[in-house]
Amino acid sequence: MNLNKSLVVLFLMVFIFSFAAQAQEKIKLIDLIPNLENKFDVKFSYSENEISTVSVKKPLETDTLESIIEDLNKTTILNFKFLTERYITISTIEKRVSVCGILISETDNEPLFGASVLISNSSKGVIANDDGAFQLDDVAINEQVVISFLGFKTQAIDVKELLFLNGDCKTIVMIEKSETLNQILIKKYLTTGLQKYIDGSTVLNTKKFGILPGLTEPDILQSIQALPGVESVNESIANINVRGGTNDQNLMLWDGIKMYHSGHFFGLISAYNPYLTNKVVVTKNGTSSEFSDGVSSTINMSTKNAIEEKFSGGFGANLIHADAFLEVPISKKLALHVSGRRSFTDIVSSPTYDNYFERSFQDSELTTNSDNISESNRSSDFFFYDYTAKILFDLNENHKFRANVIGIYNNLDYIESFTNNADESESKTSNLKQENLGFGASWNGKWSARFLTDFTAFYSQYNVDAIDYRIETDQKLTQANEVLETGIKLKTNFKINNNLNVLSGYQFSEIGILNTTEVSAPAYDKTKKDVLLNHALFTELEFNKKNTYLRVGVRGNYFQKFNKLVIEPRLNLRQKLSNAFALKLQGEYKNQSATQIIDFQDDFLGVENRRWILANEQSVPISESKQLSFGFEFNKNNLVFDVEGFYKIVDGITVSNQGFYNNFQYLNATGSYNAKGVEFLVNKTANKYSTWLSYTYSLNDYEFKTLTPSIFPNNLDIRHSVSLAFNYDIFKSFKASVGGIWRSGRPFTKPIEGNETTQNGNTVFVNYDAPNSENLDDFMRLDASLSYALNISKTIKSSLRIGVINVLNRKNTINTYYEVDPNDSNSAIKIENKSLGLTPNISLRCDF
Repeated sequence: MNLNKSLVVLFLMVFIFSFAAQAQEKIKLIDLIPNLENKFDVKFSYSENEISTVSVKKPLETDTLESIIEDLNKTTILNFKFLTERYITISTIEKRVSVCGILISETDNEPLFGASVLISNSSKGVIANDDGAFQLDDVAINEQVVISFLGFKTQAIDVKELLFLNGDCKTIVMIEKSETLNQILIKKYLTTGLQKYIDGSTVLNTKKFGILPGLTEPDILQSIQALPGVESVNESIANINVRGGTNDQNLMLWDGIKMYHSGHFFGLISAYNPYLTNKVVVTKNGTSSEFSDGVSSTINMSTKNAIEEKFSGGFGANLIHADAFLEVPISKKLALHVSGRRSFTDIVSSPTYDNYFERSFQDSELTTNSDNISESNRSSDFFFYDYTAKILFDLNENHKFRANVIGIYNNLDYIESFTNNADESESKTSNLKQENLGFGASWNGKWSARFLTDFTAFYSQYNVDAIDYRIETDQKLTQANEVLETGIKLKTNFKINNNLNVLSGYQFSEIGILNTTEVSAPAYDKTKKDVLLNHALFTELEFNKKNTYLRVGVRGNYFQKFNKLVIEPRLNLRQKLSNAFALKLQGEYKNQSATQIIDFQDDFLGVENRRWILANEQSVPISESKQLSFGFEFNKNNLVFDVEGFYKIVDGITVSNQGFYNNFQYLNATGSYNAKGVEFLVNKTANKYSTWLSYTYSLNDYEFKTLTPSIFPNNLDIRHSVSLAFNYDIFKSFKASVGGIWRSGRPFTKPIEGNETTQNGNTVFVNYDAPNSENLDDFMRLDASLSYALNISKTIKSSLRIGVINVLNRKNTINTYYEVDPNDSNSAIKIENKSLGLTPNISLRCDF
């Protein structure tokens, strides 16, 4: 009995082994074909060169011809096709396959979540999931797969190398670009296209930008407000407040050109076209020593800088404007990039335009009722446009030349019709123009693998001009503010080794600012022009090895007019304590010589009442800031906890610079403010969703020693600020985003109860109580967006986006001030500026 069992077991083992051996036996395809032809009486047509190296699994004797052909189509790169029942062709033509891969970083073997994987010269592609994996189906065998990720070298891989044949996917190692030690730390930060560098700065990649609540396009300056510590107390991108600073304390660079104007619609729309802007880097502290100005932050925008082989572009429109851009390769060494955008609100109105208009021009002369001019006799005409152009010339691989131009323009005409003393109909047109024109050029030289130079030059011109006809006094008021700045910068990068880099350079700038005011009756004319020259030397050492990143530098600024030297040390340190936990320390000194002031609230038609002025080291000193921040970061499995405390002091601010609505607003005084607080962020990202919660607690106080009281809350003292959002990919092409903002109301000053006005000579003023002793109601807003992408063809893709700002239509008060009641000089009336109400927008784009 035992012997029989043993024989049965042995027989089964031999049978199974024989079957497995047969199943695994390989045979060359060129040898298999004659056998199939004889067995099934068929003929194969093929090229021996295409099949000579192909080996396949040997078919079983019981397999049918159809099952054999089906298996060969699945397991080889060849296309087997029946022409008739007897004739079969073998080729690579029209072969469609599936490909897959797993992307990892060379430095830490971590998966690259969010990398872009595209079929060459088409719009077909996917984004790598949170495991770094991707799969593309129905791909031609002769195509190439192009894999790109910000901060890493782009790779082009033949489809044949990525075949998904046996359930195995190739691991692809992505190599970081060696030009920088400041590597990407968080590859998907809040949403796709937002990333965080190891030095703490945040980069926005507009091409890969995902979706944010309320937005229908990657508006550059709206998008960065999702970052902790960055917000706008009055919903205006022309008033971005970083850690309690005013908007003029932000240094804005566009391809190395210093910009003095940032918004269309006088602050509600970013003036920078996002579709040729490649990345935007926002730095709040620990700034590189090559940058100065902007005592609160640096916002550095860069356009696309590579010469592509194919012609490409795109166009689109929303309910306010239309735009287009083109990337034109003229030759392998020369290319032209152009973009343009214009509003059509002077031709066609929309609910979005109406809401924006009401928000932008409330309490200006356009909406304030006149005793003599009825609303039916007043009209306005507003439009804006912007354009950019860039010439790219690669002399060779080591020397590249670039030239840029950017133009931003806003125009407002305000017409009043009335009957004059002779009972004749007459009209007067007031006008406000705001524009910024910039030119730039650069030469990037690579002299060796270790030594690089970069030379840049720019010219920037900003103008705001107003003609204001005041009919009630038969007076014409003309105002102008002009800024002209030219600058050059030469910097060198010397790579001592793979972990150590030295940056050094020289920068020169000349800035001139003109302010003019002219009144017709009584005749009055005032012109003031200032010029300031600045020379700067800077150097820094950057080190990155294993768990330590260190950037330490110093910048020396010499102001020739004042014979003044300002030394600015910089520090940026990140120490990784484990694979998930790190500490960070940042510090900097910075200075700023050009600031904005408000002389009178009704300047420039009351719409854009800020004007640029230069420091004179007497009534207007050079502003200087000192900032220190310390925090920790936890980053594991696409979950980020980030906590950072900061302390910032800015000296050299003026009363007119802050735009007070209190008893100090017409006084001359210089002082400082100090802002301190904690920023907290938790962010979880995955392949189909991203969610985040940020909270900022801060205290922000002025100190003006010549005023009483000398210490009082800052106009931008927002104690608590919370942002919450959730993005979800409902389907592959359908995305949704919803989020909300809650923050404490900003401070304001009330009149003294029972004694609301005071008189000085013949002038009556509001008699204010203690400055900024009251707060507005809390600000709350809920926004939502939907996005749908559609590939029209292999090379043309389109998208439809719908966004709604303030879904609940909450009436938020964003500013409050008081005026003397024209009907009762003993009383003051309260003026409230409201935020945007429920504001829908829709955009349609097509890229090719």
